[in-house]
Amino acid sequence: MEKPPIIHRRPSTVHRPPSTVYRHLRVLITLTDVEPAVRLNALLESALDVETFVVSPMDDLPGAVQRHRPDVIVFSGALLDAQTVAIVRDQLWLGTAMVGLADVGDAGLELRLKQIGFSEVITKPVAAAEVAQTVRRLLDRHRLATLTGLWGESDAVREVLVQVEQMAPVTSTVLVEGESGTGKELVARAIHTLSPRRTKPFIAVNVGALPETLLESELFGHEKGAFTGAAERRIGRFELAHGGTIFLDEIGEIPQSTQVKLLRVLEERQVTRVGGTQAIPVDVRVIAATNRALKDHVAHGEFRADLFYRLNVLRIYLPPLRERRGDIGLLVRRFVHEFATMHDREFHGISGETMDALVNYSWPGNVRELRNLMESMVVLAHGREIGLSDIPPGIREGGADRLLPIPVGAFLREGAKADGRELEFIVRSLLELKMQVEELRRRVDEDRGVLHQLHVGDPRLVASLMAAGTPAGGIEPPGLARPSNSVTITPGMTMAEIERLAIEAALRETRGNRRKAAEILDIGERTLYRKLKEYGVPDEVGLTDD
Repeated sequence: MEKPPIIHRRPSTVHRPPSTVYRHLRVLITLTDVEPAVRLNALLESALDVETFVVSPMDDLPGAVQRHRPDVIVFSGALLDAQTVAIVRDQLWLGTAMVGLADVGDAGLELRLKQIGFSEVITKPVAAAEVAQTVRRLLDRHRLATLTGLWGESDAVREVLVQVEQMAPVTSTVLVEGESGTGKELVARAIHTLSPRRTKPFIAVNVGALPETLLESELFGHEKGAFTGAAERRIGRFELAHGGTIFLDEIGEIPQSTQVKLLRVLEERQVTRVGGTQAIPVDVRVIAATNRALKDHVAHGEFRADLFYRLNVLRIYLPPLRERRGDIGLLVRRFVHEFATMHDREFHGISGETMDALVNYSWPGNVRELRNLMESMVVLAHGREIGLSDIPPGIREGGADRLLPIPVGAFLREGAKADGRELEFIVRSLLELKMQVEELRRRVDEDRGVLHQLHVGDPRLVASLMAAGTPAGGIEPPGLARPSNSVTITPGMTMAEIERLAIEAALRETRGNRRKAAEILDIGERTLYRKLKEYGVPDEVGLTDD
């Protein structure tokens, strides 16, 4: 069969906002039949704004991957072929997302393909819209992860990326919370990069690293002669950030005296230099970060409540690495590729037992600690597979970072002494316990919010519950009337029948909008498309209902 020509899409000249432009991103489509390949390419071109699509026959796949270095590859047919599996596993180390179009719907096959490294698996016959939507989602994820440096497949990371994109266009202050090493400054820089202020300065200040005597001068500037040693006027960081963004790291360390002045700057949008009298207008977006729970410090009188509420207009929480262990393998691959390229080192893989040790370690230093370790491993294990002997004993053996048990009884006896290492272990364990309690409190607060929505009859939550046919926990909220399009479940109905009724009710609720229907049902759009096809739900459901 004659090979199809490689098809390049010309760059789009239509102006689009940054959130929908996929500049320099490539999608490689590999289909065994020429006509479907060309048709799918054309359909994806009209749905996405990607500069280049490449259509390649399967026998040219290795060369096409090498030439075009795609960000997403769409495979069709021979998904378990040795060549395909080898390419998928190689591309995992480069961070390439891979979509497989499977010939049959088989849960076991889908699980196996996911284990090999496929990001998404779609069962044929496929709808071009479904493939386009999947590719768009993967490209969006790739673009945002590249901007933020936050890589991961966990729901927590995806939520952070969505929040970054939602918060970027506005000017409200943002409070970023998370342990040290989770990437708070990366988030701040990403918000700035996606915002209308991207062409203006981004000024980062670690307020916790500045002594109290110099902090005000650094933030607000000073006039010549304002204090001993002030030989000339100094422009403060707020003035330097005019028109852009200022990032105040470790905001919980700021002294009480400076908190009052910072609050005034945030409210009045002007600064007065130390030793000066003139108020200078500043147009600055403030992003603050902390590895502490500021609410607790407010309760203890260590942080001003009015300043906390002024900073906490928008909030992003970055989870520690131990709460998203499923992302560790992806991060390891990215860091290994980065440092192997940087240091020109050959890399021959990581043994399974070594990867298990990395996943099971608690990572008190979070992503920063993992990144530093990967650089060390790539450099020291040059030309061979990384094994257990190449990682530190503390990580290999599970480390001294497990929370319990803590053998502190001997240290509590009068006159007992502990060396620095033992004390550090105790303190670190107590701090970890404190952070876990704070996270538990955060989740309880979120659950209370959901219960409040249920009590007041939040329409979206009610629709979701009623579409499922049963109120939350089997309890009818007081004063809550069931909607007219609710599902009635009768004895003898199968789960498939109930599920179809719920899907149809959601489509009627959203007048056929499948994206909103998927949100109501709390499932992915791809899953909804598959179930619509599986149950044979007509396309007009919800569109013709009054």
